[in-house]
Amino acid sequence: MDEPPLFTFGVIADIQYADIDDGYNFTRTRRRYYRGSLRLLTNARRSWSESGVKPEFILQLGDIIDGFNKGRDSSDRALDAVLTEFGCGLPEVHHVWGNHELYNFSRAALLRSRLNGTARPSGAPADDGTARPSGAPADSQLCAYHFSPFPGFRFVVLDAYDVSLLGRETSSDQYSDAMAVIKQHNNNEDLNCPPVFVGQLQRFTMFNGGFGKQQLDWLESVLSTADDKQERVTIVSHLPVHPWSTADICLAWNFDELLAIIRCHGSVVCFMAGHDHDGGYYQDEGTGVHHVTFPGVIETPPDSDAFGTVSVYKDQMVLKGYGRVTDRVLPFPSSSKRHAS
Repeated sequence: MDEPPLFTFGVIADIQYADIDDGYNFTRTRRRYYRGSLRLLTNARRSWSESGVKPEFILQLGDIIDGFNKGRDSSDRALDAVLTEFGCGLPEVHHVWGNHELYNFSRAALLRSRLNGTARPSGAPADDGTARPSGAPADSQLCAYHFSPFPGFRFVVLDAYDVSLLGRETSSDQYSDAMAVIKQHNNNEDLNCPPVFVGQLQRFTMFNGGFGKQQLDWLESVLSTADDKQERVTIVSHLPVHPWSTADICLAWNFDELLAIIRCHGSVVCFMAGHDHDGGYYQDEGTGVHHVTFPGVIETPPDSDAFGTVSVYKDQMVLKGYGRVTDRVLPFPSSSKRHAS
């Protein structure tokens, strides 16, 4: 386009760095490049840093380091290596929590870490949405927030493992509640084994999770305010929520509840996620909302790349993909297309 963008931002997903030799996914069908993932992050960082139009921020969509670090007592060391790379000349990074964050750290530890986006430096603008979600108790372990990088635009970061067995004390009510959800559908001894091998019920595994009522109510409130202000909202989560934007096994447990909320709010224009290392895309027919699932760095060969830069204009976003990330033009849907469901 001839006109300059209002702002740009970078996106990357599923780095899963570990200082170990290459391996394979759980089904041994895809190679994983554990050390190479850090080199591909370096490629992304250099591209963003050297761009003529610097990104305002970076979205890191979860699984920043691999779960193998936990058994090797190298979680902190691996995280430091990745965050050091992110800190080399890049703007602010918004970190989404995925399952591998919770393999490595407890939820309480993550809330104290540099991956907690709800903890913003003093002096941050009052309207940047960085405070804890409205209505959340002071000791809430929910990590969800919103921010506005430019007038008329808002980004909402969701906690897709709000309802999850991961990162919770086994004696906690949250663990019991999550166990009750998964056991309705999955009776396997190994809860990382899906209950079926075809269809959406595959999603009820231990490596997925869901959105609790408090978070969903908070999201409703944020989107209602955005509707009133006629803002354009992009929602980000580690887990995808549209069945046609990902493999069934990668869906959030209660994806349908999240979709129902999106369909009631004309402010939402895009939903970005990771988790599915193949990536995916679908534009919802009813709402026009773009569901973009980004390919994982961890399964990207060292001679390729997996990151994107998004340029935002008044009527659309343009995704410039590198390597396995596909270029896309994402026109903003008309609010007239929306309908309550």
